[in-house]
Amino acid sequence: MENAEILKTASTLLGTEVTDPVDLGGSGRSTVLRARIAGGGTVILKAHKEQAGYAAESNGLRLTDLGPRLLAADPEHRLIAMEDLGDAPNLADLLLGGDEKRAREALIEWAVTYGRLAVRTVGREGELEQAPGLWVTEDMAKVPDLLGTLDIAVPPGLDVDLEAVSALDHDRFRVFSPGDICPDNNLLTAEGLRPIDFESAGFHSVFLDASYSRMPFGSCWCVFRLPKSFSMEAERAYRGEVVKVYPELADDRIWRPGVRLASVAYVVGMTQWLMPGALEEDRPMNRSRNPIASARQVLRYRWEVTATALERAGELPAMAAVFRALLAHTAHWSTADLPAYPAFGG
Repeated sequence: MENAEILKTASTLLGTEVTDPVDLGGSGRSTVLRARIAGGGTVILKAHKEQAGYAAESNGLRLTDLGPRLLAADPEHRLIAMEDLGDAPNLADLLLGGDEKRAREALIEWAVTYGRLAVRTVGREGELEQAPGLWVTEDMAKVPDLLGTLDIAVPPGLDVDLEAVSALDHDRFRVFSPGDICPDNNLLTAEGLRPIDFESAGFHSVFLDASYSRMPFGSCWCVFRLPKSFSMEAERAYRGEVVKVYPELADDRIWRPGVRLASVAYVVGMTQWLMPGALEEDRPMNRSRNPIASARQVLRYRWEVTATALERAGELPAMAAVFRALLAHTAHWSTADLPAYPAFGG
Protein backbone atom coordinates (compact mmCIF):
# COMPACT_ATOMS: atom_id res chain seq x y z
CA MET A 1 0.00 0.00 0.00
CA GLU A 2 1.14 3.54 -0.78
CA ASN A 3 1.17 6.05 2.07
CA ALA A 4 -1.90 7.89 0.78
CA GLU A 5 -3.89 4.65 0.70
CA ILE A 6 -2.69 3.73 4.19
CA LEU A 7 -3.88 7.11 5.55
CA LYS A 8 -7.24 6.85 3.80
CA THR A 9 -7.83 3.32 5.09
CA ALA A 10 -6.70 4.26 8.60
CA SER A 11 -9.02 7.27 8.65
CA THR A 12 -11.97 5.03 7.83
CA LEU A 13 -10.81 2.39 10.29
CA LEU A 14 -10.39 4.83 13.19
CA GLY A 15 -13.31 7.06 12.33
CA THR A 16 -11.17 10.20 12.34
CA GLU A 17 -8.84 11.94 9.91
CA VAL A 18 -5.28 10.64 9.88
CA THR A 19 -2.60 12.88 8.34
CA ASP A 20 1.09 13.86 8.24
CA PRO A 21 2.77 10.47 7.88
CA VAL A 22 6.38 9.94 8.98
CA ASP A 23 8.07 6.80 7.70
CA LEU A 24 9.61 4.85 10.59
CA GLY A 25 11.54 2.47 8.39
CA GLY A 26 9.52 -0.70 8.40
CA SER A 27 11.01 -3.63 6.49
CA GLY A 28 10.58 -5.66 3.36
CA ARG A 29 7.57 -7.23 5.08
CA SER A 30 5.73 -4.08 6.14
CA THR A 31 5.42 -0.29 5.99
CA VAL A 32 5.38 1.51 9.35
CA LEU A 33 4.19 5.10 9.70
CA ARG A 34 3.66 7.53 12.54
CA ALA A 35 0.70 9.77 11.72
CA ARG A 36 -1.35 12.50 13.34
CA ILE A 37 -4.97 12.02 14.24
CA ALA A 38 -7.60 14.77 14.27
CA GLY A 39 -7.90 16.37 17.67
CA GLY A 40 -4.26 15.80 18.55
CA GLY A 41 -1.97 12.90 19.25
CA THR A 42 -0.31 10.35 17.01
CA VAL A 43 -0.83 6.74 16.03
CA ILE A 44 1.39 4.02 14.58
CA LEU A 45 0.16 2.44 11.36
CA LYS A 46 1.59 -0.84 10.11
CA ALA A 47 0.64 -2.14 6.67
CA HIS A 48 1.64 -5.76 6.23
CA LYS A 49 2.52 -7.18 2.84
CA GLU A 50 1.76 -10.75 3.85
CA GLN A 51 -1.23 -12.28 5.61
CA ALA A 52 0.90 -14.32 7.99
CA GLY A 53 2.60 -11.25 9.46
CA TYR A 54 -0.70 -9.39 9.77
CA ALA A 55 -2.40 -12.32 11.51
CA ALA A 56 0.51 -12.87 13.89
CA GLU A 57 0.73 -9.20 14.89
CA SER A 58 -2.96 -8.44 15.22
CA ASN A 59 -3.62 -11.61 17.24
CA GLY A 60 -0.42 -11.24 19.27
CA LEU A 61 -1.27 -7.68 20.30
CA ARG A 62 -4.69 -8.87 21.45
CA LEU A 63 -3.13 -11.58 23.60
CA THR A 64 -1.04 -9.27 25.80
CA ASP A 65 -0.96 -5.69 27.03
CA LEU A 66 2.84 -5.57 27.17
CA GLY A 67 3.11 -4.31 23.60
CA PRO A 68 1.46 -1.25 22.08
CA ARG A 69 -2.30 -1.12 22.61
CA LEU A 70 -4.12 -2.37 19.52
CA LEU A 71 -6.49 0.38 18.35
CA ALA A 72 -7.93 -1.25 15.24
CA ALA A 73 -7.15 -3.86 12.60
CA ASP A 74 -8.34 -4.20 9.00
CA PRO A 75 -7.87 -7.75 7.66
CA GLU A 76 -8.86 -6.78 4.12
CA HIS A 77 -6.00 -4.29 3.80
CA ARG A 78 -3.76 -6.03 6.37
CA LEU A 79 -3.49 -2.73 8.25
CA ILE A 80 -2.96 -2.34 11.99
CA ALA A 81 -3.38 0.87 14.00
CA MET A 82 -1.68 0.83 17.37
CA GLU A 83 -0.68 3.03 20.25
CA ASP A 84 2.35 5.27 19.71
CA LEU A 85 4.83 4.61 22.52
CA GLY A 86 6.94 7.60 21.53
CA ASP A 87 10.65 7.94 20.93
CA ALA A 88 12.01 6.23 24.02
CA PRO A 89 15.46 4.62 23.65
CA ASN A 90 15.57 0.92 22.91
CA LEU A 91 17.76 -1.79 24.38
CA ALA A 92 20.10 -1.67 21.39
CA ASP A 93 20.74 2.03 22.06
CA LEU A 94 21.90 1.22 25.58
CA LEU A 95 24.03 -1.78 24.61
CA LEU A 96 25.73 0.29 21.91
CA GLY A 97 26.17 3.23 24.30
CA GLY A 98 28.56 3.77 27.17
CA ASP A 99 26.53 3.39 30.37
CA GLU A 100 27.25 -0.09 31.73
CA LYS A 101 24.88 0.18 34.68
CA ARG A 102 21.88 1.25 32.60
CA ALA A 103 22.62 -1.35 29.94
CA ARG A 104 22.86 -4.16 32.49
CA GLU A 105 19.62 -3.11 34.21
CA ALA A 106 17.82 -2.91 30.87
CA LEU A 107 19.14 -6.34 29.86
CA ILE A 108 17.75 -7.92 33.03
CA GLU A 109 14.44 -6.09 32.61
CA TRP A 110 14.28 -7.43 29.04
CA ALA A 111 14.76 -11.01 30.28
CA VAL A 112 12.23 -10.67 33.10
CA THR A 113 9.65 -9.09 30.78
CA TYR A 114 9.69 -12.02 28.38
CA GLY A 115 9.65 -14.51 31.21
CA ARG A 116 6.57 -12.86 32.69
CA LEU A 117 4.94 -12.71 29.27
CA ALA A 118 5.44 -16.46 28.95
CA VAL A 119 3.90 -17.08 32.37
CA ARG A 120 0.84 -14.94 31.66
CA THR A 121 0.06 -16.62 28.34
CA VAL A 122 0.73 -20.31 28.94
CA GLY A 123 -2.26 -22.40 27.85
CA ARG A 124 -3.73 -19.72 25.58
CA GLU A 125 -2.34 -21.06 22.31
CA GLY A 126 -5.80 -21.60 20.87
CA GLU A 127 -6.55 -17.87 21.03
CA LEU A 128 -4.11 -17.10 18.22
CA GLU A 129 -6.01 -19.15 15.63
CA GLN A 130 -2.88 -19.96 13.67
CA ALA A 131 -0.81 -23.03 12.98
CA PRO A 132 2.44 -23.36 14.93
CA GLY A 133 5.55 -22.29 13.05
CA LEU A 134 8.01 -24.92 11.87
CA TRP A 135 10.92 -22.65 11.00
CA VAL A 136 13.46 -24.74 12.94
CA THR A 137 12.58 -27.89 10.99
CA GLU A 138 12.65 -25.95 7.71
CA ASP A 139 16.08 -24.46 8.45
CA MET A 140 17.56 -27.78 9.55
CA ALA A 141 16.41 -29.41 6.30
CA LYS A 142 18.53 -26.92 4.33
CA VAL A 143 21.84 -27.74 6.06
CA PRO A 144 22.98 -30.52 3.67
CA ASP A 145 22.39 -28.27 0.66
CA LEU A 146 24.34 -25.45 2.33
CA LEU A 147 27.27 -27.76 2.92
CA GLY A 148 27.08 -28.98 -0.66
CA THR A 149 27.18 -25.41 -1.97
CA LEU A 150 30.36 -24.80 0.03
CA ASP A 151 31.85 -28.17 -0.95
CA ILE A 152 31.96 -29.27 2.70
CA ALA A 153 31.49 -32.99 3.36
CA VAL A 154 28.41 -33.99 5.35
CA PRO A 155 29.66 -35.45 8.66
CA PRO A 156 28.39 -38.87 9.78
CA GLY A 157 25.28 -38.73 11.92
CA LEU A 158 24.18 -35.30 10.74
CA ASP A 159 20.64 -36.51 10.05
CA VAL A 160 20.30 -37.59 13.69
CA ASP A 161 21.49 -34.23 14.99
CA LEU A 162 19.25 -32.29 12.62
CA GLU A 163 16.26 -34.29 13.80
CA ALA A 164 17.15 -33.56 17.43
CA VAL A 165 17.23 -29.81 16.80
CA SER A 166 14.05 -29.93 14.71
CA ALA A 167 12.24 -31.42 17.70
CA LEU A 168 12.15 -27.90 19.17
CA ASP A 169 9.19 -27.23 16.89
CA HIS A 170 7.22 -29.82 18.88
CA ASP A 171 8.59 -29.06 22.34
CA ARG A 172 6.22 -29.57 25.28
CA PHE A 173 7.46 -26.37 26.92
CA ARG A 174 5.52 -23.87 24.81
CA VAL A 175 5.57 -20.13 25.50
CA PHE A 176 4.15 -17.10 23.76
CA SER A 177 6.67 -14.70 22.27
CA PRO A 178 6.54 -11.69 19.92
CA GLY A 179 9.03 -13.76 17.92
CA ASP A 180 11.62 -11.12 17.11
CA ILE A 181 12.79 -10.05 20.57
CA CYS A 182 15.94 -8.30 19.33
CA PRO A 183 17.16 -5.33 21.41
CA ASP A 184 15.94 -2.69 18.95
CA ASN A 185 12.38 -4.04 19.24
CA ASN A 186 12.17 -3.17 22.93
CA LEU A 187 11.50 0.41 24.01
CA LEU A 188 12.57 1.51 27.48
CA THR A 189 9.62 3.73 28.35
CA ALA A 190 8.85 5.50 31.61
CA GLU A 191 6.37 2.69 32.33
CA GLY A 192 8.94 -0.03 31.69
CA LEU A 193 10.20 -2.14 28.81
CA ARG A 194 7.69 -2.51 25.97
CA PRO A 195 8.04 -4.91 23.01
CA ILE A 196 6.97 -3.25 19.75
CA ASP A 197 7.28 -5.88 16.98
CA PHE A 198 4.75 -8.73 16.97
CA GLU A 199 4.77 -9.69 13.29
CA SER A 200 6.36 -13.06 14.12
CA ALA A 201 4.30 -13.59 17.29
CA GLY A 202 3.29 -17.07 18.28
CA PHE A 203 3.95 -19.96 20.61
CA HIS A 204 7.25 -21.77 20.37
CA SER A 205 9.76 -23.64 22.52
CA VAL A 206 10.75 -21.86 25.72
CA PHE A 207 14.38 -22.56 24.83
CA LEU A 208 14.27 -20.32 21.75
CA ASP A 209 13.75 -17.26 23.96
CA ALA A 210 15.90 -18.67 26.77
CA SER A 211 18.93 -18.96 24.49
CA TYR A 212 18.66 -15.37 23.31
CA SER A 213 20.85 -13.89 26.03
CA ARG A 214 23.46 -16.63 25.66
CA MET A 215 23.92 -16.27 21.89
CA PRO A 216 23.49 -13.27 22.35
CA PHE A 217 20.35 -12.26 20.44
CA GLY A 218 20.25 -15.15 18.02
CA SER A 219 18.51 -13.52 15.04
CA CYS A 220 19.57 -9.90 15.47
CA TRP A 221 21.89 -7.38 13.77
CA CYS A 222 22.90 -5.91 17.14
CA VAL A 223 25.49 -8.54 18.04
CA PHE A 224 28.65 -8.13 20.11
CA ARG A 225 29.98 -10.22 22.97
CA LEU A 226 28.14 -10.04 26.28
CA PRO A 227 30.15 -10.49 29.46
CA LYS A 228 29.40 -14.06 30.53
CA SER A 229 28.28 -12.94 33.99
CA PHE A 230 25.67 -10.60 32.48
CA SER A 231 24.55 -13.17 29.92
CA MET A 232 24.00 -15.79 32.61
CA GLU A 233 22.30 -13.27 34.89
CA ALA A 234 19.79 -12.49 32.15
CA GLU A 235 19.25 -16.18 31.47
CA ARG A 236 18.64 -16.83 35.19
CA ALA A 237 16.17 -13.95 35.29
CA TYR A 238 14.17 -15.43 32.42
CA ARG A 239 14.38 -18.95 33.84
CA GLY A 240 13.26 -17.71 37.25
CA GLU A 241 9.96 -16.68 35.71
CA VAL A 242 9.20 -19.63 33.42
CA VAL A 243 9.82 -22.25 36.11
CA LYS A 244 6.63 -20.92 37.73
CA VAL A 245 4.61 -22.59 34.99
CA TYR A 246 7.09 -25.30 33.97
CA PRO A 247 8.72 -26.52 37.23
CA GLU A 248 10.71 -29.18 35.34
CA LEU A 249 12.85 -26.40 33.86
CA ALA A 250 14.56 -26.06 37.23
CA ASP A 251 16.37 -29.30 36.32
CA ASP A 252 19.68 -28.51 34.60
CA ARG A 253 19.48 -31.84 32.77
CA ILE A 254 16.48 -30.44 30.90
CA TRP A 255 17.37 -26.75 30.77
CA ARG A 256 20.96 -26.80 29.57
CA PRO A 257 20.56 -29.23 26.63
CA GLY A 258 17.43 -27.35 25.56
CA VAL A 259 19.25 -24.02 25.47
CA ARG A 260 22.08 -25.59 23.45
CA LEU A 261 19.58 -27.01 20.92
CA ALA A 262 18.02 -23.56 20.51
CA SER A 263 21.45 -21.99 20.10
CA VAL A 264 22.18 -24.38 17.25
CA ALA A 265 18.84 -23.52 15.63
CA TYR A 266 19.63 -19.82 15.62
CA VAL A 267 23.21 -20.28 14.42
CA VAL A 268 22.01 -22.39 11.50
CA GLY A 269 19.31 -19.85 10.65
CA MET A 270 21.71 -16.91 10.73
CA THR A 271 24.29 -18.84 8.73
CA GLN A 272 21.79 -19.42 5.94
CA TRP A 273 20.75 -15.77 6.00
CA LEU A 274 24.19 -14.14 6.19
CA MET A 275 26.45 -16.56 4.35
CA PRO A 276 25.64 -15.61 0.72
CA GLY A 277 26.52 -11.98 1.31
CA ALA A 278 29.46 -12.75 3.60
CA LEU A 279 31.09 -14.87 0.89
CA GLU A 280 31.17 -11.79 -1.34
CA GLU A 281 32.35 -9.16 1.14
CA ASP A 282 32.55 -8.38 4.85
CA ARG A 283 29.36 -6.38 5.23
CA PRO A 284 28.30 -4.52 8.38
CA MET A 285 25.35 -6.06 10.21
CA ASN A 286 23.59 -2.70 10.02
CA ARG A 287 24.64 0.06 7.64
CA SER A 288 23.02 2.84 9.67
CA ARG A 289 24.55 2.12 13.08
CA ASN A 290 28.07 2.71 14.34
CA PRO A 291 29.83 0.99 15.96
CA ILE A 292 28.59 -2.27 14.51
CA ALA A 293 30.02 -5.73 13.94
CA SER A 294 30.44 -7.31 10.51
CA ALA A 295 28.63 -10.37 9.23
CA ARG A 296 31.87 -12.34 9.08
CA GLN A 297 32.72 -11.48 12.67
CA VAL A 298 29.29 -12.57 13.85
CA LEU A 299 29.30 -15.82 11.89
CA ARG A 300 32.73 -16.93 13.03
CA TYR A 301 31.96 -16.00 16.64
CA ARG A 302 28.71 -17.98 16.60
CA TRP A 303 30.31 -21.03 15.00
CA GLU A 304 33.19 -21.05 17.51
CA VAL A 305 31.19 -20.59 20.72
CA THR A 306 28.46 -23.02 19.68
CA ALA A 307 30.88 -25.73 18.58
CA THR A 308 32.80 -25.34 21.84
CA ALA A 309 29.63 -25.59 23.93
CA LEU A 310 28.51 -28.75 22.11
CA GLU A 311 31.94 -30.35 22.43
CA ARG A 312 32.14 -29.66 26.15
CA ALA A 313 28.67 -31.14 26.67
CA GLY A 314 29.29 -34.11 24.38
CA GLU A 315 26.17 -33.30 22.39
CA LEU A 316 25.34 -33.10 18.66
CA PRO A 317 28.81 -34.10 17.47
CA ALA A 318 27.87 -33.82 13.79
CA MET A 319 26.60 -30.26 14.23
CA ALA A 320 29.78 -29.35 16.12
CA ALA A 321 31.73 -30.78 13.18
CA VAL A 322 29.69 -28.64 10.78
CA PHE A 323 30.57 -25.48 12.67
CA ARG A 324 34.25 -26.46 12.80
CA ALA A 325 34.19 -27.12 9.06
CA LEU A 326 32.65 -23.69 8.45
CA LEU A 327 35.42 -22.11 10.53
CA ALA A 328 38.06 -23.94 8.49
CA HIS A 329 36.35 -23.02 5.23
CA THR A 330 36.40 -19.31 6.14
CA ALA A 331 39.81 -19.14 7.85
CA HIS A 332 41.05 -16.93 5.02
CA TRP A 333 38.60 -14.21 6.04
CA SER A 334 41.08 -13.17 8.77
CA THR A 335 38.45 -11.16 10.58
CA ALA A 336 39.09 -9.59 13.96
CA ASP A 337 37.52 -11.24 16.99
CA LEU A 338 34.06 -10.00 17.86
CA PRO A 339 34.46 -7.28 20.50
CA ALA A 340 32.27 -6.74 23.56
CA TYR A 341 29.28 -4.44 23.47
CA PRO A 342 30.41 -0.82 23.77
CA ALA A 343 28.47 -0.50 27.01
CA PHE A 344 30.62 -3.25 28.49
CA GLY A 345 34.01 -2.02 27.41
CA GLY A 346 34.09 -3.02 23.72
